[in-house]
Amino acid sequence: MSDASDTPKSHGRLSIRASLTPRDLMEEPRLVQGAFVAKVITLLPEAFPGTLGLSLTGKALDVGLWRLEPIDLRLFGEGKHRTVDDTPAGGGAGMVLRPDVVDAALRHARVGTPVDRDRWPVVYLSPRGAPFTQQTARRFAACEGITLLCGRFEGVDQRVLDHHQIEEISLGDFVLTGGEIAAQAMLDATVRLRPGVLGNAASTEEESFSDGLLEHPHYTRPATWEGRDIPAVLQSGNHAGIAKWRRARAEELTRDRRPDLWDKRRG
Repeated sequence: MSDASDTPKSHGRLSIRASLTPRDLMEEPRLVQGAFVAKVITLLPEAFPGTLGLSLTGKALDVGLWRLEPIDLRLFGEGKHRTVDDTPAGGGAGMVLRPDVVDAALRHARVGTPVDRDRWPVVYLSPRGAPFTQQTARRFAACEGITLLCGRFEGVDQRVLDHHQIEEISLGDFVLTGGEIAAQAMLDATVRLRPGVLGNAASTEEESFSDGLLEHPHYTRPATWEGRDIPAVLQSGNHAGIAKWRRARAEELTRDRRPDLWDKRRG
């Protein structure tokens, strides 16, 4: 098999290329020691980094706090046309990604990674998977890296998922045309929790879902806008009173908008 296109995907000062050539993590000059590595198996490697190359995640990518490695699934396809899919067994609409093709891509992605899934999860983005939550993001952020498999068409042959004991994760109760958008969302939620990515690590402590509650409302200048004032307590300088107000508003919002979270918290 040949390498991916010779034309790299440019992101700022960092070049991102889908490749079949295994790379030694210790040889990456722009990778900070202990940096998080994300390998994404996809039929659309050009979709990355996408929004991950912008703002704080993009800056962290530039300075080597984490690395993104798209792996082009098409390069593992069969025959002259590098076929990656076939008709579903038992009939039905659509096509299914072949187990041998996906297996080859997974074996390539596994090079240089820990076998322990607690250190390096392997995840298939699937609407039938377990819901992705802030707790899931924290679990992933504590790992050395992650491999994400982006589905297409009707999905992936179940045998390869079972063989590799792949964890299935869902972004929500809806269906996308592929896993690329879900992969970017999950990586954004995960990478921002890594040390050094956010300017103020304390900002993650009070945000939505951090303690089972939705986040309290936010305000800033001007003090009066369109006849609406900033709540007086927020301008009082009484830090204990401000904390109490924010807690009460967070509980009120959670109770009204997400009774499922409220019941779970109370339980």
